[in-house]
Amino acid sequence: MAAAQMTAAASSSVFLPSFEGLKPSTIKVSSASFRMGGGLTLRSTRGLVVKAATTVAPKYTTLKPLGDRVLIKIKAAEEKSAGGILLPSTAQTKPQGGEVVAVGEGRTVGQNKVDISVKTGTPVVYSKYAGTEVEFNGTNHLLLKEDDIVGILETDDVKDLKPLNDRVLIKVTEAELTTAGGLLLTQASKEKPSIGTVIAVGPGPLDEEGKRKELTVSPGNTVLYSKYAGNDFKGSDGSEYIALRASDVMAVLS
Repeated sequence: MAAAQMTAAASSSVFLPSFEGLKPSTIKVSSASFRMGGGLTLRSTRGLVVKAATTVAPKYTTLKPLGDRVLIKIKAAEEKSAGGILLPSTAQTKPQGGEVVAVGEGRTVGQNKVDISVKTGTPVVYSKYAGTEVEFNGTNHLLLKEDDIVGILETDDVKDLKPLNDRVLIKVTEAELTTAGGLLLTQASKEKPSIGTVIAVGPGPLDEEGKRKELTVSPGNTVLYSKYAGNDFKGSDGSEYIALRASDVMAVLS
């Protein structure tokens, strides 16, 4: 039976339910109270430390994904900016890439068995909020469904991304620098564009028989896409890219 403990002090620790083989995640909060006029008390929370990953006990030496799930060893977050400035932990970009270290047996679609499309050792990019973080053998991993993998990236430049399934990689059109009246726009007032050029497309989604359906957009198409869809990336040359599902592409422009 799961057991939960809670202790309170100046710096409080909350222990989440502990199951055999899994160590509890810990959340530590340092707080201070300030009393305002009229009896209003404001509580300032500082030093918040969240360890969200599930930690697998050392006695377990293998982790085998089931079904269409994939285990990815997470790439370490960047500790310095492009200009060499050391970044504090709060400013470090959460990584969205890693290396496949184990895969499940696949899934059945219709009457056909469909294998996982990525192999062990493949460097991949995945959706930002996908999967479950697992600390295994002292290293952070992500356990997610194959469909949450955006594409394969074998270089350090996102323009080389090879989308998987129904994903599309688009190079975003640069935002307008001036208004229709010729006024120069500030960075904050520039409207986020939702138009771009298709750079690469995936092989398409699976139909009910487990066969691939070709996408309706092709590299070179200029497209209009849903404004808040997909995952944003910045290329090595500073260009903006977005990887999204083909269903989020609304129209082809010509």
